Amino acid sequence: MNRNILLIEPNYKNKFPPIGLMKIATYFRLRGDNVVFYKGDLNDFLIQQITDDCVDKFTQLDASINWRLRAHRIADYIKYRRKADLEAIRLNDSQFELLLTPWIEYYKKYYHNKEYIKHPKWDWVFVTTLFTFYWDITIETIEFAKLLAKDINHIQVGGILASIQPKEIEEATGIKPHVGTLHTPYVDIEEDNPYIIDELPLDYSILDEIEYEYPDRDAFYSYSTRGCIRHCPFCAVPTLEPTYQPYLPLYERISRTRRLYGDKRNLLLMDNNVLASDNLPEIIEDIKKCGFGKNSTYIEPNQYNLAIRNLRLGLNDRAYIRKTFKLLRELNDKRIFNEETRTKIYSLREENGLLHLETCTKENLIRTYKDFAEYFDKVYKRQRGRQRIVDFNQGVDARLFNEERVNMLAQIPIRPLRIAFDNIKTEHSYMEAIRMSAQHGIRDFSNYLLYNFNDTPQELYYRLRVNVDLCEELDVNVYSFPMKYHPIRDEHSHDRDYIGKNWNRKYIRAVQAILNATKGKVGRGISFFEKAFGKNEEEFMELLIMPETFLLFRFFFEHLGYTDQWRKAMAELTDSERDELYPIIFHNDFNHIEELTSNEKFRHILNFYKNYRGDIANHNSELYKLKQKFDQKENGD
Repeated sequence: MNRNILLIEPNYKNKFPPIGLMKIATYFRLRGDNVVFYKGDLNDFLIQQITDDCVDKFTQLDASINWRLRAHRIADYIKYRRKADLEAIRLNDSQFELLLTPWIEYYKKYYHNKEYIKHPKWDWVFVTTLFTFYWDITIETIEFAKLLAKDINHIQVGGILASIQPKEIEEATGIKPHVGTLHTPYVDIEEDNPYIIDELPLDYSILDEIEYEYPDRDAFYSYSTRGCIRHCPFCAVPTLEPTYQPYLPLYERISRTRRLYGDKRNLLLMDNNVLASDNLPEIIEDIKKCGFGKNSTYIEPNQYNLAIRNLRLGLNDRAYIRKTFKLLRELNDKRIFNEETRTKIYSLREENGLLHLETCTKENLIRTYKDFAEYFDKVYKRQRGRQRIVDFNQGVDARLFNEERVNMLAQIPIRPLRIAFDNIKTEHSYMEAIRMSAQHGIRDFSNYLLYNFNDTPQELYYRLRVNVDLCEELDVNVYSFPMKYHPIRDEHSHDRDYIGKNWNRKYIRAVQAILNATKGKVGRGISFFEKAFGKNEEEFMELLIMPETFLLFRFFFEHLGYTDQWRKAMAELTDSERDELYPIIFHNDFNHIEELTSNEKFRHILNFYKNYRGDIANHNSELYKLKQKFDQKENGD
């Protein structure tokens, strides 16, 4: 008998899909089970499930009405219990209204009286976890999962947070998480499991089951190594992947994924330290064999053909019905077709119940394949090849660079090459790695610059400056992404409030305000960099203590003269006055200035720190009017 398997990702925003759940989906499909993936509001998930049951019951009682078209009305009544929603379902359209009415009331009570707790549907529930500061939403998700599983012992929690803080999660929920990867056959999940789950191909179909769209979804995700030879004190990898695995063959996994789910443009490898592997030559050859050699290009496969084929194969009906419906809806808006053709496509959809997801059936989608195939062929034949990208997304270790390794990296289309620069002590190795890579033709680089750990603000500025200067020296692009350190254990691991020993709240907020203007990254261009971060460390330190609104609207407040007034007032402070005022500024709370100090000189300065954003947004304020005039002048209106 097929089992019901529910995979849940908490409803936080994230860039990459849940790779662990995608492997678990593959495992259970290999065993013939029914797999469902969900990311979103779990109450909505429950309503959706209960509504589906109600629609099925109504269809059994009266199939002459397409109740799926009224599913949203049924869901509204079950959720809100409003008389108007019940009337909108129009049960009186059916001659069996007297039979239908008790059932809609039953499902309404089933939801609000939480009867689903007594009749759980899911044989297994898996919850993935991410960062420690997502603690609250993760614990809420686990607690919800406990209501859905038939057996609480068949709830499994895994991922980053689960591996870093398993004791805390167990204390909070009663569920003992799985630590690390699923790499042990006949132990992981079930005793009769013959697979190394961590090495299974990913099930990409589950991503089409949900509304959420991951920013980087047009890629193969994989590993060519696991673990890291370093044990950096801020890093979770030693806990997540304690044993370094120097080689995980790529070709078979990528080939299977390509056969089932179609080709992908890019290859994102999540290795934590690929250059530490003695098998780097084999890894590079695997990458090239997978179709990612230098200057390789990509042409997107016909997604409609793939979706219909996978519907016929029954790989994941829930996902491919949604995907095919979406493709048909997008087809209707393609500008390569004239108005007459778009009208014909719309009419075909209307005639076959394909205008609404609720009425899209697998049978109708397959039956009408030939009607739409010619249009999709025209769309996909118009493509031009696009450059492929290989991305070692977790970065490579500058201390392991040499000519041989860089020569191998240059044989594949890496863009960008991510090289960590978390510590100023690695400056020499880092700069040599950039220079060596540039000599081998690699032009695009990226790195995360950890700050708020053991570094100082001056060290962050220096590292940013190194990258800007390297861009000019080598004529390359280096994009820096300053990344605030958050502890992975102990106090503040569940929030984002940690302040490093050399930092304070004002400095942290100032860096974030500057990055807000640069869209979170720092690229090439000395003049832009010096305006954003200062010409030297002294100017940078002045920016860190500058009122936040003056940073967010830099040119406007300079134009008004407010910035110069603030500078003048700060310059008049004596050393002892600075020692007294600065701790107040560092605390970064200016809501009740009169309570912070009785010193009128200090109060005058602190008034510059009030939040002007409300005035700027208020159409009736003088500051709003001045800002409008300033913007018009800047835009040349």
